[in-house]
Amino acid sequence: MTRRTWFLVTLAVLLGSVYAYYLTDWINTPRIQIIKSERPVQYRRSSQRILPVTFTFDGRYALTAVRVVPVAALATNKHPVPLWHLTTKSNSPPLKGFIYGQPIRGLKPVSDQTRAQPLEPGVTYRLYVEAGRARGETDFQAHAASE
Repeated sequence: MTRRTWFLVTLAVLLGSVYAYYLTDWINTPRIQIIKSERPVQYRRSSQRILPVTFTFDGRYALTAVRVVPVAALATNKHPVPLWHLTTKSNSPPLKGFIYGQPIRGLKPVSDQTRAQPLEPGVTYRLYVEAGRARGETDFQAHAASE
């Protein structure tokens, strides 16, 4: 092979590598963008102290794990006990979002505790979601419901 052929092959491999690294998810872990929102919902017998927290994604994802932990616990403990931890036992349908504490089809609680722990107003929490290789996280605070 001539010097020119080696140069062209090397250039093609280099350009292919740059394309694979920057423009595909073959090497990098895909990121899930999470949007948090709170909307007051009127219930007949409202005993909730906080507004329901809704999480929406940038696309539809078949979730494999959901976990919520207090950020303060992360500062002192590498593996804190989550307030809400769900994993998949089988295939879960693709979702666009969910409400904190709501049962999610296809996901089951990790521990014997079947319900999510209540959130406290003003405390910062971190939500971790996984959907196969794709991962996302966001910090949020729950706000008190006005009477």
